[in-house]
Amino acid sequence: MDLILTWFRRQLADPQIVALALIVLLLVLSVWLFGHMLAPLLVSLVIAYLLDAMAGRLRACGVRRSIATSVVFVLFLAILWACFFWLLPLLIRQMGQLFHQIPFMVIEVQQALLQLPSKYPAMISEQQIREVFAGFNTELIRLSQRLLGFSIASLMTLITILIYLVLVPILVFFLLKDKALLINWVISFLPKDRRLTHEVWVEVDRQIGNYVQGKLIEILIVSFVTWVIFRYLNLQYATLLATLTGLSVLVPYVGATVVTLPVALVAYFQFGMAPSFYYVMLAYAIIQFLDGNLLVPVLFSEVVNLHPVAIIAAILLFGGLWGFWGVFFAIPLATVIQAILRSWPREQCPESNDELVAQ
Repeated sequence: MDLILTWFRRQLADPQIVALALIVLLLVLSVWLFGHMLAPLLVSLVIAYLLDAMAGRLRACGVRRSIATSVVFVLFLAILWACFFWLLPLLIRQMGQLFHQIPFMVIEVQQALLQLPSKYPAMISEQQIREVFAGFNTELIRLSQRLLGFSIASLMTLITILIYLVLVPILVFFLLKDKALLINWVISFLPKDRRLTHEVWVEVDRQIGNYVQGKLIEILIVSFVTWVIFRYLNLQYATLLATLTGLSVLVPYVGATVVTLPVALVAYFQFGMAPSFYYVMLAYAIIQFLDGNLLVPVLFSEVVNLHPVAIIAAILLFGGLWGFWGVFFAIPLATVIQAILRSWPREQCPESNDELVAQ
């Protein structure tokens, strides 16, 4: 207990540590208590952060700030409206069709599995297969009915979409236009001696900036390549499955495994065990292999140097706290924690690392 109290006294004696701790605590409490209400603002901050990086590249090429900001903002509006009026309706339509077909897919898979006991009686029995599928069909049909019964035009959903469509572009515009003014306003509340806070911000800005931009490029490349290949192979729901495959890269080690199931179900239901089924699964495996072993190293290099255990722990922790958005921002949040821990002052150990290893 004395050691803990001594550590706290030593940390609180440093005003820079106190300032950093208060800033982090304030941010965490703000997101925790008001995150739902501030969701449009948080989304706008992320989008403005990405667009400002794009505008920065244009400014580096000699384009004036006002022109660069206008170009990226118009591009953002074009993409937003294209997603809302073309991609989103297409995804909703294909999702409804897929959920309508899933019960029939499951029945067909069950019938195929029921043939295994006759071929391998020593390994599996018909009773075991029926126990696995017991209650699964009923719950699946119930889920499909709920999803199909969900109306995108319901009042609350429509209001939420309209709020995002109106507020987010407005917020993004002013965040881009008045970036310097807003930053100076925030800095005015910080202590003058903020070296530690500045070090943490520089590290977070470098890591998260590269990560978010790289991840966005990765999603677009994986989605487009998957869509082209699935369309070439005449796979149904190609747009929906390609989008899911692209979004699966947000959750390392888990996303690709989860998306494998709908891809395999759709391919099996459409082609059976014909060669086309194996072509689809082989193409999907090659895409995942090239993404993990070629695209990710090229895009990220040494950025976000997190251990796989830390990544999975962050996904579990933040996903449990904030659901989908927690999973979405798990790695950036883990990067923030890593940057804080790296910059946090430490006492020098009297023994060198080599000596500790030797012991």
